[in-house]
Amino acid sequence: MSAKSTVMEMEFRKKWGIMFKAVIMMLILLVPRTIIDLMGYDTIPINPVVGAFITGAIFTIAIIFTGTFTDFKESEKVGGDLAASLKALYNDSRVLPLADETPARVLRSHIRDLHRKIRTCFTENNFNLHDINHEMNKINNDIRILAYANVAPPLIAKLRNELGAIDRMTNRIEVIIRTDFIPAAYALAEIATASVILILLFVKMDPLLEGTIIFAVIASMLIGLLLLIRDMDNPFEIGTHTYADVDLETLTYLETYFDEQDADMETMQSGTK
Repeated sequence: MSAKSTVMEMEFRKKWGIMFKAVIMMLILLVPRTIIDLMGYDTIPINPVVGAFITGAIFTIAIIFTGTFTDFKESEKVGGDLAASLKALYNDSRVLPLADETPARVLRSHIRDLHRKIRTCFTENNFNLHDINHEMNKINNDIRILAYANVAPPLIAKLRNELGAIDRMTNRIEVIIRTDFIPAAYALAEIATASVILILLFVKMDPLLEGTIIFAVIASMLIGLLLLIRDMDNPFEIGTHTYADVDLETLTYLETYFDEQDADMETMQSGTK
């Protein structure tokens, strides 16, 4: 399978995967709904009270979805901001006025180690803040060595600020992954969805075809929203079973960028000899 077809398949799965799950669950629910209708157990009439209850449940789920979506949009910025800070830290190490380039080379090596560790945590769905802090401690020690080497204080402050920004972002990522968005809100959304579907199972909707279509549309929408909210709660989870994930491609490209910069630096150093 070509890379292009793989990407298209992944995009299709991410776009329609949750809806496909929702439709499968809806089709399963259609079985008892059809049996209830054929046996005449659909005795709940359509009235303003039923309509108001269904509307209220959908409104409640929409509010919870809005809150989760806000956190998701914030998480979308983290990958790009993290890559920008790592790139700035790396590029700053290239302009340090040092007679001996060894401390700067060691610093760049540790920056790349930190980048790899962060990427590994994402790809393995195991964001280990302890290991990331261990890599950042190495960089902090490198900055201390540069300070002893009489590097200008503004440059030292710039390096420390970028490292502090990375520290804040990694801690924020860990908190987002570790915590759920108001567990009580999830329970409320699940109860509301289950209650609406339970009522729709026994609501009398004639003829059968129209009732089936109405049930299928409402059930699919509610189940799909519930699945989407659950998936969006951890936007940094990567895998074939996830659909709403933030784009971390910028972090992936950073490895290529570092390789290119290292190659350019070696070429320049060879040319000056």
